[in-house]
Amino acid sequence: MTAENKNRVSDGFHRRKRRYISVVVILAIAVAALCIAMLLLGNTIYSLSTVWKVLTGEAVKGATFAVRTLRLPRMLAGLLSGFAFGMAGSTFQTMLRNPLASPDIIGVTSGSNAAAIFLLIIMNLSGAVVSVGAVLGGTVTAVFIYLLSKGGKFEGGRLILIGLGVQAMLNAFISYLLLKAPQHDVPAAYRWLSGSLNGIQLSEIPMLAIVVIIFTPVIILLGKHLRILELGEDSAITLGLHADRTRILLILSAVVSIAFATATTGPIAFISFLSGPIATRIAGAGTQNELPAGLVGALLVLAGDLIGQFAFDTRFPVGVITGILGAPYLIYLLIRMNKTGGAS
Repeated sequence: MTAENKNRVSDGFHRRKRRYISVVVILAIAVAALCIAMLLLGNTIYSLSTVWKVLTGEAVKGATFAVRTLRLPRMLAGLLSGFAFGMAGSTFQTMLRNPLASPDIIGVTSGSNAAAIFLLIIMNLSGAVVSVGAVLGGTVTAVFIYLLSKGGKFEGGRLILIGLGVQAMLNAFISYLLLKAPQHDVPAAYRWLSGSLNGIQLSEIPMLAIVVIIFTPVIILLGKHLRILELGEDSAITLGLHADRTRILLILSAVVSIAFATATTGPIAFISFLSGPIATRIAGAGTQNELPAGLVGALLVLAGDLIGQFAFDTRFPVGVITGILGAPYLIYLLIRMNKTGGAS
């Protein structure tokens, strides 16, 4: 390689790095701004100084209950679950080299939903037991899909097709449960399925926070291997990467993250699906986009919840707003893939 070519490659590398850092910083600032807005806005708008007093432990009449009991858990749940959904979705999409391969499209989220609805309706349980069941349901579904797709050499396309089939079966099971459910249990089931930050309590946040804190570094550290896995199974093995071990660790980390997020907020539609492509578009292809995707996920959930709360006469769950945003993109993506013969 000539000196001129080396300089050109080095300039390109530094340009992509500067763009990546700029995107992460801007997204982090935008997420922080939305977090502050969620603490300030509500039936009563509090000043920044009042919210700060409440957060630092000072009792302020009226504001303490509204900020500490209602708005803070809602904001934290939106921030953490959105980050988990976004990062997990981007991990699946990059690893399987397909924008359709997000956990809410290939059935992982449906596994959490089916377990939660079963426990709510059939077992008449609620609270932490339902959350644990949702985590187990999503994890077992992911393992089941992975094992079914392991026919000799790993094929991402096979995993996606099997995941779509499993999702269809689980959705049919959920529909059956809803048809058989007593009328008074159906609203609770639909609240779960719509994905909402309503009624989140502060006691539900620590477990999700721990999961995000543990698995975010794991996904980011292993994320550099995703670029090698994108080259294909044979290329990864040739370059000395233990493909199966890396893939299992990434799937486990992403599934646990998204299962705990789903257990806390319910399935917030299309966040996993949208975050990765948006992050790739603004940070640029060929960079490690798990962190930007997580920030995009948090941004979408927080913004969607603010829109659902204040943009209409009726308050809508955040999952309704993100569903309206995500459905047209899914249709656009399918049309585009059909025209290009499967390439996104």
